[in-house]
Amino acid sequence: MPQGPSHHGVPVPGSELRPPVLRLSFSGCVRVTAGLPLLGLAACVLISSVLHFEDATGTHCQVSNYLPSISASISLDPESHIWRFCIGLHSAPRLLVSLAYLQLYRGHFSSRFPHRSLVLLNVVSSVSENFGLLLLTYVSSNETYFVHKEGFVLFIVSSIIHMIITCRLWSFIKKSSLNPEDIKSYRWKVRLLILNILFFAFAVYFYWKHNMYCEPGSYTFFALFEYLVVLTNMAFHLTAVWDFKSREVIVI
Repeated sequence: MPQGPSHHGVPVPGSELRPPVLRLSFSGCVRVTAGLPLLGLAACVLISSVLHFEDATGTHCQVSNYLPSISASISLDPESHIWRFCIGLHSAPRLLVSLAYLQLYRGHFSSRFPHRSLVLLNVVSSVSENFGLLLLTYVSSNETYFVHKEGFVLFIVSSIIHMIITCRLWSFIKKSSLNPEDIKSYRWKVRLLILNILFFAFAVYFYWKHNMYCEPGSYTFFALFEYLVVLTNMAFHLTAVWDFKSREVIVI
């Protein structure tokens, strides 16, 4: 359970009577949680580029392509096992972070009805994003393409909704906060949201261009911007390090 001395955490009643079995920095847990997909993605892209370049970069257009897409990278062996291992470890702590944000937002917006609806939608979109990531991870494009595609769409749509609502909530928080970490967190959230949407738009454009005209290099740019979409998403979630700087995960 995450808790700490600041206004961001409320201790669980009775927990002070039981000695903790394990005490961890919450920000450290966030770094590990965000680092697992990054490590998995880097390993999969590297291995695919070295060992399975033709399979990972080939498309129906049969034109030159120099980067594997994420879907292709995580669908081959042993890349798929690496990716599934990293995301499997990543998914449970993600739920913990979602619950921690729910607790944080309730402390800020407990008496404001419109904001409470945003808080609920924010948590739902966060869980939905995590579910979409699990779906596209454990159902590869080589196995059931339709399910993999729907998982990817769910992940992307949920992540954008989650980031937009998060930025909206933090725009209210930073107005009343005297903590410079809150202001820094809000500014970086907005920057990463803008970059994420911009990179996603470029990825969609080059994907459409590749399928429509089969131009050499179009799919390479799609893959590049797909990487950037995922990286900005990871960086957005990493801003939780500032949001929960004073909190700890305590196992009782």
